[in-house]
Amino acid sequence: MTNSGGEQGTFDGFRREAIDFLADLAAHNDRAWFQPRKAEYERLVKQPLEALCVALAERFRRSGVPLVADPVRSPFRIYRDVRFSRDKSPYKPYASASFPWAGEGPDGAASAGGLSPGDTHRALGRHGGAGYFHFGPGDVYVGGGMWHPEPPVLRAWRRLVADDPAHVHEAIEDPAFVREFGGVDGDRFARVPAGFPPDHPDAGLLRLKDLTFGRRLADADALSPALPDLLADALAAAVPFFRLLATLSASRD
Repeated sequence: MTNSGGEQGTFDGFRREAIDFLADLAAHNDRAWFQPRKAEYERLVKQPLEALCVALAERFRRSGVPLVADPVRSPFRIYRDVRFSRDKSPYKPYASASFPWAGEGPDGAASAGGLSPGDTHRALGRHGGAGYFHFGPGDVYVGGGMWHPEPPVLRAWRRLVADDPAHVHEAIEDPAFVREFGGVDGDRFARVPAGFPPDHPDAGLLRLKDLTFGRRLADADALSPALPDLLADALAAAVPFFRLLATLSASRD
């Protein structure tokens, strides 16, 4: 059974009832259904997710992975922003959290540059990307990177691919990263951007809109108390790629 979570909670795995709750939410995505069940959502989903973030923070510290997990700021809110969406469903039928890159000190140790975890989330989340965890019925996922990065970052990525391909391939072909995630993926432009030959040997990398990676997990992984170790080990394998992304942010136009 999962502890009620929060900073004092111990993560023992999500409960099967959490998956059932999110499946029911997908089928009844309206305020009239959710509001009487909000306490159930907090007990089954929100509090265990917070406890997972506490456990991950400890794993990151222990292994020197420079990502920040915070029980208050890592979890995404369940409420959707429907202002510009045709889909007016008010809730996300899944739980998710982000773990931003915190930077590294000169000795390679994890460093948040003197910022608190909360400030790191606000200030550094777009500088080096972030890890990501997603939990829904039949849709459990670990990954990260930069989703829809700003144009200056994409331009810096293309310059790096064109000018220093060995550096790029060293990161994205790191054996641990490839074993864990297969490589870099994301939405792509239909054509190679202007200024690069259409037959460029790294055309696939130049066409990327997203600089992301990830893989699916089983529901059983989310139900296991070993989930924090699984996520920490997976994201540790992506540190070379996060490090590469951090250089893009530093060199943005």
